Formats: sequence, structure tokens, C-alpha cells
Amino acid sequence: MKIDFITSRQSDERLMQKAAKGSERAFEELYNRYARRLKGFFSRQVSCRDMASDLTQDVFLRAYAARHTWREGKKVEPWLFTIAYNLCRNTWRHQQVEAEYMSTAKAEESVTADIEVDIDQSMLDKALHDILETLDEQSRALFSLRYEEELSVSQIAAIIGIPEGTVKSRLHRLINNIKQQIKKYEDYRV
Repeated sequence: MKIDFITSRQSDERLMQKAAKGSERAFEELYNRYARRLKGFFSRQVSCRDMASDLTQDVFLRAYAARHTWREGKKVEPWLFTIAYNLCRNTWRHQQVEAEYMSTAKAEESVTADIEVDIDQSMLDKALHDILETLDEQSRALFSLRYEEELSVSQIAAIIGIPEGTVKSRLHRLINNIKQQIKKYEDYRV
């Protein structure tokens, strides 16, 4: 009987090699390493926290089903986030169809937010969250992958399927846009 030694010091890729050969413990270690981050990513991308948990489980179900097709030399982190991003795209499409249906069923309600003169850090965080919510899905995903998940430009390019230069230019425009919108909030403080 072969003993399956799994340590927290083993690389993701080594664990994936073991998982591809049938090690449940190796796959469980990968789950332990990435489930929380993926759930956080989904929480920022979809409107329902319960859905974030379901999507996180779906990532690992898909990864588990595809573990035998994983090839050496491929990095595990971008692979998992690619699966996650693709699940987000499917969810966004579903939400868009649902929103279009709902908009024909009833009239839109307008909601206005009160802006207080003295904005503290928590209000600035909320302002950033609100700004991110107004972005299109891909821009929100770019921001999240780069600044919250701290993935490299090359990893993001591979996940989203666009050239690195395009990732850089979109991130640059995105940050300038966010700075301009946050400046509006800061102007109210004066």
C-alpha cells in the first residue's frame, strides 16, 4: 500500500500531479488553498453570496472532473481562476437575460444615494465598491484579478484571453476612471 504524503510546502503543481494520479488528499489540499480566495472573487463578481459558494464548489467540481487532463507545466492558480472567470461569464449572461426579462415586467425604480459631507474611510470603501458595481463585468473582473487577487498581467491575459498589452491599457484606463470618480467624492469633503 502506497502512503500519500501531502505537506503544505508542496507546490500547487505537485499537488495537481498527485491529484491527477488519484490522490484525494492532494486535491483536498488544493481546495483548502484556493476555496476562500475563489469565494471572495465570486462574491465581488456576482450579486448573491450564496451563489458565490455554489460557484466556488462548481470550480472544484470542474477541476476535479478535469484533473486527468491537466498537463504538467501548467500553473494551477491561473487554471482555477480561468474556470472561475468562465463561470462568471456564464452567470453574467444569465443575469443579463433575467434582468432584461424583469425590465419588461415592471418599470425601473430610481434610487438616489445621499452623500454626506464628511467621508471617512469606510464611506470611501463603499464609494469604491459602488464605482466597481457600475463597471461592466470584464472591467470589474480585471480590477478584481489584478488588485484584489494580485495576479500578474500575464496571468490575467491568459485567464481572460486577451493580449498583455490590452490588459495593461484597460487597467490604466480603468484606474484613471476610478480616480476621477473618487475625486468627485473627495470634492464633497471640502
